[in-house]
Amino acid sequence: MKSATIRLYQQLHTWTGIVAGFALFIAFYAGAITVFHEDIAVWQSPATRNAPIERIDDAGQRIAAFHATHPELKGQFAMMLPSHHDPALTAWWFDAGTGAWQHRALAQIEQGRPPAPQADLAELVNELHFSLGLPVAGIWLMGIVSLLYGLALVSGLLVHLPLLAKDLFALRPGRNLKRFWQDAHNVIGVLSLPFHLMFAVTGAVFCLYGVVFALFNYGVTEGKLATEFEPATSAVVTRPLAGQPAAMLDPVTLLARVRTVAPDMEANWLRYINYGDRNATVEVRGASPDTLGPYGGVGVDMVSGEVLKSEVPGQRTVNQAVLGDTYGLHFGSFGGRLVQWLYFVLGLAGAFLFYSGNLLWIEARRKRQAPAQQLKTWRMAQATVGVCIGSCAAVSAAFVATMVAHAFGADPAVWARVACFASFALLLLWSFLRPPARAAFELLSVAALLSALIPLSNGIATGDHLFVTAVRGEWVVFGIDAMGLGLAAGFAALARATRRRARDGQANSVWAGAAPPAMA
Repeated sequence: MKSATIRLYQQLHTWTGIVAGFALFIAFYAGAITVFHEDIAVWQSPATRNAPIERIDDAGQRIAAFHATHPELKGQFAMMLPSHHDPALTAWWFDAGTGAWQHRALAQIEQGRPPAPQADLAELVNELHFSLGLPVAGIWLMGIVSLLYGLALVSGLLVHLPLLAKDLFALRPGRNLKRFWQDAHNVIGVLSLPFHLMFAVTGAVFCLYGVVFALFNYGVTEGKLATEFEPATSAVVTRPLAGQPAAMLDPVTLLARVRTVAPDMEANWLRYINYGDRNATVEVRGASPDTLGPYGGVGVDMVSGEVLKSEVPGQRTVNQAVLGDTYGLHFGSFGGRLVQWLYFVLGLAGAFLFYSGNLLWIEARRKRQAPAQQLKTWRMAQATVGVCIGSCAAVSAAFVATMVAHAFGADPAVWARVACFASFALLLLWSFLRPPARAAFELLSVAALLSALIPLSNGIATGDHLFVTAVRGEWVVFGIDAMGLGLAAGFAALARATRRRARDGQANSVWAGAAPPAMA
């Protein structure tokens, strides 16, 4: 490859990485944690951790009563079946007034209890992953970022391809920190390249789905795609209303019928269409273990129990198979705990990739023999510290705030969001008021403290500290607390290394702990 071509790809890799790097760091760090989305959902709700799982023997009568008291839903609603993650039979419905989905345990509705404040920590972390927590435009922004991400991966591979065999496993610590960071950046990037390419593609598909759908719906199919998309990608069967009431099958009978065509599927979701009508149908969704795309569904006639459609592993259309496998690959939902922890480690390594890329950009522009440094490298160092380390601390702050809210009887959803975004804003501001090295040490120390408070706040608020949950075998809660301690240890180690670099490193570096250098 010509040297001019290599330089072109190197510039392309550098600037796509810089433009998309901050958003990708947050997405990867939050994504590593949201791999444990269901576990966080258990951890965030102490009241339901040890609650007995509701039986569904009388669920048919209870669901019929719910339907009778909510005629405005016109038979369009869903039920989440009880499980270890949520032990209550829970109704879900779309509220036209608020334009959002609502959900409440049927027991609360039946007993006339007011809705209790619901923690949404798991959803908040997931939002940070796919939209940075930004409303409406955030998901589109991340779609564009995913495209830039893919461009950076390809251009980076082309740049390092000539030296790949020679330097792939080179990791040379020492006084030349730029070479060490370059080695670490390269080896992580190359070894995890398939993982990153998969994320770039699936991230773009998920985030830009609405845009692509609109283009095809109005530009290609003249509005016909909207009515055909759902039947082509799910087990939903929609039939016109017959206008005649009929008795509906109860969930126990429905699940028995579903097991005849999908014996391995663990059902957890019932989506009713035209409930109460002779032409009513239901989509029974669940997961089948030991498959790449575990989630699937079966469409059933609510009156006769006839299986109308089956979209489970081994019985899928191409559309459903592609979507299911894409979802499984992106979220690591196909291999149990081992794959979850592997995705967690790879997610953190991905975040490091973007952080180290910014460090290399800063180091490459440092004037080694002159005391005066460029202002842009100083600002980039401050921004890197504020955005990257500040977002890590903000996520930990949301965990702590959730437990503090439970302890004081406040709304955990509000407290978690306020703590997350307020702490991020404050830490970002602080990073621009301090020299980069000092800000890095201080923010890493804050992140370590907040992460250590995750298990501590849980123990104080609920009594379920690490030793108690380990003895009881409550490994889901134990795992989230242990994750907090692990993150705290990692941030503390980085804080010590940053302080040592500030004390012993070159005085004219932006990472030196001495007085700020003159700006060129």
